[in-house]
Amino acid sequence: MAGLIQRGVVRIEPMKPRIFNPTRREVLAGLGASAAGLLGGGATPVTTTQLALQARPATLALRPDQPPAPIWELTAVSHLGNVHLRRGDRCEVTFRNALPVPLAPVWYGLDGAAVADPLRGRAPTAPDATEISIISIPNAGTLVADFRLFEDRLKQPMRPLPVIAEETSRVAVDRDEVLLIEEWRVRLDGTALPPGQDAKDTTPLYTLNGRTSFELSAAASERLRLRFINGSQRSVLAIKLEGHEVQVMALDGQPAEPFPARNGALVLAPGARADAFVDAAMSAALVLHDGKEARPIGRLAVSGKLERRTPLLAPQALPSNDLPEKLDLKGALRFDVALGAADTDWTRTANFSTTSAPAFRAKAGRTVVLALKNPAPVTTVFHLHGHHFRLLDRLDDGWKPYWLDTLAIEPGQTQRIALAATSPGRWLIESVVTDWAAPRLVRWYGVE
Repeated sequence: MAGLIQRGVVRIEPMKPRIFNPTRREVLAGLGASAAGLLGGGATPVTTTQLALQARPATLALRPDQPPAPIWELTAVSHLGNVHLRRGDRCEVTFRNALPVPLAPVWYGLDGAAVADPLRGRAPTAPDATEISIISIPNAGTLVADFRLFEDRLKQPMRPLPVIAEETSRVAVDRDEVLLIEEWRVRLDGTALPPGQDAKDTTPLYTLNGRTSFELSAAASERLRLRFINGSQRSVLAIKLEGHEVQVMALDGQPAEPFPARNGALVLAPGARADAFVDAAMSAALVLHDGKEARPIGRLAVSGKLERRTPLLAPQALPSNDLPEKLDLKGALRFDVALGAADTDWTRTANFSTTSAPAFRAKAGRTVVLALKNPAPVTTVFHLHGHHFRLLDRLDDGWKPYWLDTLAIEPGQTQRIALAATSPGRWLIESVVTDWAAPRLVRWYGVE
């Protein structure tokens, strides 16, 4: 599994939330988004749901010999268990900030004309304040909402919030489970360090669904849809379910052509998601590898047997989210982007301004090919907001059979990606090296 960690990693996020906040109408218009675009091109959403989110202090038991560590978390106060939305929903989101710093949730996995994220003109929510916005959900997939763009002001490490956007048609599984992997840097006194700070005198620790030892129960022959999320902030991780074939069905929320995970292991960059089908066969360990050592992080406990009238068939591809089937590589606009390079316009999130030079500009409808270069001596993680992309083959004559929005690039390497620039606006790109103390850097690109 160490070899898996050393290779670059790719992800695909589903389409970003199209959010419309009536109190910000003029600001959003200045960024090129119209109310019709924010609500999915003027189409009337199928359903209307409500989601109440809160940013608040919490604690988490990280060491048995220490009291629970203080943390901050984003939680859904209106849902028991995981948050379930549905493709086509029009969702009214009420966000309450019960923390002492201005914050706003940033959605990962929803492409398209999203509400201006907090770095592009929409002020974050003040402490002890509440804001309401409308998000349309154009895509099914595994989503994440978190505060990683506010790392410079976090006083405690922050937990992300997984969100499931369900398909409009039934998916042939018996169970649907979220497995959120989180990374912590724990001091000797049991407290945890926020990312972006020197991790000297800390110990890395990982949890699965908030526990240092997690167990998932299942019956033999039960087909599980496992939504793996790398909720860590800096580490590329591999997770393996021993003794089972793991069939990859989606990456970062976008459906993929089904394929088996190599040696049953999934390799995930920070923030990446992978939906996998597993037919439970026997009790087995969930083993995590961070590139240095392997450690059990959970267990699949199988007992009894699920009786079926007909045998299980091979998994069929998930319903499409309607991304384009083909990209015009011959007529594509091409740009070189050096990740985090000192002589470019990369900046810390706290200093970001759209008055800086864009990484690139493109007309709506064009295919864009980016040559992503990592000049750093360590692996660097790239994340694209607003669009998903294809990872191109080395000869630039085709692409992998999945969409991504996150990619881990090895030291000194270049990876080429292609996207269909379909969503007008100004969008962020993120770059962060896989070092706990490293700052998260951002730039922007424009689609006109």
